[in-house]
Amino acid sequence: MIDFAADIKSKHSIANILLHDNISTYMNELYEHHKVEIKNYTLPDGETRTAYIIDSTLTLSTLPDGTIFSIGCNARYKGLYQNTLSAGMPFDQIKKLTERQRIFNGVIILNEDFGLCYVLPAPYDEIADSLENIPPTLILDEIYVSDFSSWLHKPQ
Repeated sequence: MIDFAADIKSKHSIANILLHDNISTYMNELYEHHKVEIKNYTLPDGETRTAYIIDSTLTLSTLPDGTIFSIGCNARYKGLYQNTLSAGMPFDQIKKLTERQRIFNGVIILNEDFGLCYVLPAPYDEIADSLENIPPTLILDEIYVSDFSSWLHKPQ
């Protein structure tokens, strides 16, 4: 059952919706109990993806076959990551609650966990090259779970 207060689990789930499940698994519940907005988009390489925005709170991103590859939530979501972190927290609070933060592709990765990220809002997603570029009071409204491990440098 979809739960907007369920734990956020890195590389696994948000709202009890599981990565790698097919969106069809959740369709009945989504349309019976939630407002669903669907957006299709095309990647630079021509591949298509679909985003399902649920109650203006969750975003489920799927491959053309319906496989969920990314789940995001915003500050309306009530669940926590590791019983501590949530969407809608200021950056300085996130820094205090984590050991390490790194910027990759316009997001912040925490404690080397490449299964969860905070999205940097504009214009910081474009201009923040180091953590010092991020104001301490900047609110980070979005968390995504997926597999971001491909961003790690692989030794030659």
